[in-house]
Amino acid sequence: MFTPKTSYVIYIAAAPEKVWQALIDPQFTRQYFFGFAADVEPKKGGAFVMRYPDGRTHISGKVIDWSPPRRFSCTWLVEGMKEFGELPESLVTYDIEPAGGAVRLTMTESHSWDVPEAILAGGRSGWPAILSSLKSVLETGKPLSVKMGPPPEMIEAVKRAVATKPWLKA
Repeated sequence: MFTPKTSYVIYIAAAPEKVWQALIDPQFTRQYFFGFAADVEPKKGGAFVMRYPDGRTHISGKVIDWSPPRRFSCTWLVEGMKEFGELPESLVTYDIEPAGGAVRLTMTESHSWDVPEAILAGGRSGWPAILSSLKSVLETGKPLSVKMGPPPEMIEAVKRAVATKPWLKA
């Protein structure tokens, strides 16, 4: 049902268990995910929520794969941005593999519809900064200071997609 559209690989000098904890613990995610806190019900079928610093829901979903410390996969529905909540949910998967004295972390974003490149541009600009900040927190204890925001063309593409609902025509 979901087709991979974006994938990034990063190597982190940390144990798999430490990387796993950083992906699911709200104290960790706040540090590298630019203030957002993950709230994960730790089981397959459990709830997944990414919260704004004030506690409001930004992203909601369900845990699809819960295999500590090697694979965490969950659906994402962006509720916290106007119109984004009308798009179909996506699937975000983290694969953690030992790589000598480091970990190979692969993040894959998959979709159930033919997502326009302008919409994918948001994740493609955001994921490298998020994953780099995760690496920095785990290796140095300090997150990166990166200015984040969706590309302007992404917002317009989301509005067009919501208006035309191309996922319903497939």
